[in-house]
Amino acid sequence: MLLQLLLDGRPRTRAELIELTGLARSTVAGRVDALLASGLVVPSGEAASTGGRPPARFAFNPQAKVVLAADVGATHLTVALTDLSGQIQDSITESLDIVEGPARVLGEIASFGRELLQRSGRRVEDLAGTGVGLPGPVEHSTGRPNHPPIMPGWDDYDVVGHLVGQLGAPVLVDNDVNIMALGEYATEYAAVDHLMFVKVATGIGAGIISGGRLHRGAQGAAGDLGHVQTPSGSNVVCRCGNTGCLEAVASAAAVAQGLRAEGLDAPGSAAVVDLVRSGNVTATNAVRQAGREIGTVLAACVSLLNPSVIVIGGSLAQAGDSLLAGVREVVYGRSLPLATMELQVVVSRAGVRAGVIGAATMVIQHVLSPAQVDTSLDSLATA
Repeated sequence: MLLQLLLDGRPRTRAELIELTGLARSTVAGRVDALLASGLVVPSGEAASTGGRPPARFAFNPQAKVVLAADVGATHLTVALTDLSGQIQDSITESLDIVEGPARVLGEIASFGRELLQRSGRRVEDLAGTGVGLPGPVEHSTGRPNHPPIMPGWDDYDVVGHLVGQLGAPVLVDNDVNIMALGEYATEYAAVDHLMFVKVATGIGAGIISGGRLHRGAQGAAGDLGHVQTPSGSNVVCRCGNTGCLEAVASAAAVAQGLRAEGLDAPGSAAVVDLVRSGNVTATNAVRQAGREIGTVLAACVSLLNPSVIVIGGSLAQAGDSLLAGVREVVYGRSLPLATMELQVVVSRAGVRAGVIGAATMVIQHVLSPAQVDTSLDSLATA
């Protein structure tokens, strides 16, 4: 309870903590001493004296531990080191295909993690935990991928066990779009209770914040927009085996494929973005049409979930206003006025950092929860 009060960064005296909590002076003194011993709280100067010795103030110490955060995409891997406030200290990014399998990908996460710890002068013992986002459904309670469509060899793999064996400390795993939603929410929209984050990249997915909490669904498949059928794609075969999926007609991969059919050099999403930024009309129109297709599905989501903010992120969102304009055109045109009266449809502000910030946030929320803090302090007391 005391630590939660200090997480806002404002130093407080013992007297202030007693007043805020209603706890006995001896209880507050004992818990503050325990938090000081753990390093989670540090002295922070003195308050103004009202007579006699000035009272000491105490503040949360985000440098007490560090967190490793891994954002695993279909074709890339980013691993970052953060403090307990989620501030990124250092990071490494490389191209890596998810189809290379869990041993290779998780091995790289562990290797990069150790390198980042070494570069920062921290030890493995300083690690509070590791957060991982994967590009497919994840059973969050176990950290095991759950029939991921683009991750051969990953189904039911013990990601947590693998990384705990390599790095120690707790490991938490979730879908990559869920952690991006957490990252955007934590850094930009903490005052918003209802938010959707839509990632448009190799695939399409959404992270849903409802009532201020991340909504994962029964099997971790909530927000899988990419495999919702769209009216215009009835004859297009998706890699999941069905036809007409949103991903098959509006993902970055689908747009790139369409542009190649038009004779343009577009091997992937980066090339699509470059074409749009250079003013290519064909590419610009294709990205805007992709936005319209996505908007058709999101209009139904607006009626169902009534979010306050829809954030568009992922590689294709970097193509300027074209994608966003297409989404807005359909969402505002097809949704009821009551649901869109105050709805914002915006591009991601956290950008490429959203994934690692969200993965770090997931770990920080866990390790700084009252139950975990009490368990840690009890362990220190009996050590």
